[in-house]
Amino acid sequence: MAYWLVKSEPSVYSWDQFVKEKQTVWSGVRNYAARINLKAMKKGDEVMFYHSNEGTAIVGIAKVVKEFYQDPTTTDDAWVAVDIKAVKPLKTPVTLAQLKADKRFADMDLVRLGRLSVQTVKDTEWKLVMQMAGEK
Repeated sequence: MAYWLVKSEPSVYSWDQFVKEKQTVWSGVRNYAARINLKAMKKGDEVMFYHSNEGTAIVGIAKVVKEFYQDPTTTDDAWVAVDIKAVKPLKTPVTLAQLKADKRFADMDLVRLGRLSVQTVKDTEWKLVMQMAGEK
């Protein structure tokens, strides 16, 4: 299993809206590096849900429920989407400031590649974030 992080501005698509819908199509991604990550996602992989621009924190956990397919928001077959479902909110959101202040996250995509909307998360990073969030 691999770990990922997806970013959304709360004013565009928030964690609360995601939880209400239970599942969503993660579409509209128009970045080549992010597309590579979407194509690498496998059913069952876990995903951190990050609020960008407002709040700047990892706020919840999702799971990939459908692997990549043609993005329904475009006719250009170069772009793909995946389906993810909400699993649970973090007990304590983990902020970008916390991650930047901790040297153990210096190589994390979220710290290094701030604008990338779909990112990889290493096993060690996942475990550390879960500890910071008060999760088991």
